[in-house]
This record gives sequence, structure tokens and C-alpha cells, in this order.
Amino acid sequence: MSDDIEPVVPVEQAIVPLSHRRILVIMAVIGLVGSVAGAIFISGGFGAGVFIGSALAFANYYWLKVSLKKIFDLAAETGEKPRLLALKYFLRYIVLGTVVAILYATGAVSIVGVILGMGIFGFAVVIEGILRIFSNPVSEKEI
Repeated sequence: MSDDIEPVVPVEQAIVPLSHRRILVIMAVIGLVGSVAGAIFISGGFGAGVFIGSALAFANYYWLKVSLKKIFDLAAETGEKPRLLALKYFLRYIVLGTVVAILYATGAVSIVGVILGMGIFGFAVVIEGILRIFSNPVSEKEI
């Protein structure tokens, strides 16, 4: 046996970077379409709930991105456990939970719409996966 392992697929083709920008665009489209459709077909409160939930999903995404970058940058520079920054990471859940609890308690918008709006990241990732599956044709070697 040889110690040299040759890759079946060239490295340039094997690694496909994730399309964060496209996922964010898909999130925005789903949020806008969902809020307009919810307002038209269900109620204005439902559409507003989807819109608010979508805004919370974007805030959650960027807050998570920034807090994780700070945690890993500090850990890479100093090598110590970033306890205070990890607490800020969990603060995100507390703030989002508080906002959702206030929206629920006031009854200002549909809580189901808010929760559906907050799920747009998951919907966007599924749509991105489907787009990737159908946009890359199967090569002859894979069959």
C-alpha cells in the first residue's frame, strides 16, 4: 500500500464555499414574501409578526456572527477560555426570548407569525441546499 492518497476530485472542485450572501438574500425574500402573503391571506397581525420575526432572525444571525468571531479571536490570540464573552453569547438568547415574551404578552402581533419569521434562516438553508442540488449537474464520473 502506498502512503500517498490521491484525491478523486481535484481540490478546486471538491471545496465549494457556502454562499452566505445568497442565504441572506433568500432570507430577505422569504421574510418579505411571507409577511406580505401573511398580511393578505391571514391577517395584518400575522404579516407583521412574520416581518418582526424575520427582523429578529437577521439580528440573531449578525449578533451570533459577531459574538463567535470575538470569542474565537480572543481564544486564538491568548489561548484562554473567554468566560465573559461566552456569557454575552448566551445573553443573545435571553434578549430574543424577552422580545418574544413581550410580543406574546402584549398580543400586538401573531406569535405564530413571529416564530415562523424567526425560522426563515432554516427555510433559507433548505432552499439554498435545493438550489445547489439542482444547479450542479451530475458529472459522468459520479454515475
